Amino acid sequence: MEHAPVLLSEALDGLHLQTGGCYVDCTFGRGGHSRAILKALGPSGRVIGFDRDPDAVTVGQALSQEDPRFSILHLPFSQFRAGLASLGIDAVDGVLMDLGVSSPQLDTPARGFSFQSDGPLDMRMDPTRDQSAADWLGVADEEEIAQVLWVFGEERYARRIARAICTARLQAPLQTTQALVEVVRTAQPRIDPGKHPATRTFQAIRMHINRELGELEDALGAIVEQLAPGGRLVVISFHSLEDRLVKRFFRDASRPPAGDPRMPLPDSVATPKLRLVSKAIKAGPAELTSNPRARSAVLRVAARREAA
Repeated sequence: MEHAPVLLSEALDGLHLQTGGCYVDCTFGRGGHSRAILKALGPSGRVIGFDRDPDAVTVGQALSQEDPRFSILHLPFSQFRAGLASLGIDAVDGVLMDLGVSSPQLDTPARGFSFQSDGPLDMRMDPTRDQSAADWLGVADEEEIAQVLWVFGEERYARRIARAICTARLQAPLQTTQALVEVVRTAQPRIDPGKHPATRTFQAIRMHINRELGELEDALGAIVEQLAPGGRLVVISFHSLEDRLVKRFFRDASRPPAGDPRMPLPDSVATPKLRLVSKAIKAGPAELTSNPRARSAVLRVAARREAA
């Protein structure tokens, strides 16, 4: 099944596309957003994609062969500044971030993101780098696991599940998604109706393994500095922690910094870098019917202020 980009028309509207502009898709995935942006641009327009996932990069490389206006970088978006510098670009007209795990990643059992099917317990956005979920669960202590489940998954049985994981790995390493699902299921005294018992645990471990909040925090400041005057930043979040981070960043960057009135700040510091373009946008009834993944999506838009 082809991956349907969430809030596509709203994202394109938020970017306020100019036919000759240069735009960045920070989470290329399977290219749905990038292709839509390219369709709206003229011959001099350009799109640069970032992605950590080698499978996504392969798709992006094929797109770059089809359309020379597109380039793909196998980098996390936390390396935004370095990535653009490698292409000789110092300013862009718009940036799109579609956060979280993609449908193709969830639908591929070998990637280990899904609790619905069995596969290796990996969960890395880039399986060629860093520590897999299985490796981390094999060495992390009970307190660390419980903290991750509580903070990133808001799992009320975090301590019970952490204790069960540490007990289970004494018998055999947790190497598969279904092995983890079974441990999580048996550790919970009650299971919420209509919700898979491993939902919060898988989400939390994935966010920790991929350092998702840290990557986002590192990227936002760099992106704003690379936006041309009037350039737009559009962020689609699927998790309350991500959305809260984006909301606070937009709020703080759109307000003058607090200071001592007796020591006026220079205009370069006192002038906010961003202006808010819209309130939070959510998917409408038609999209929710055709694409259930959109139910938790929140889109926010901010623009780089024009020079005074």
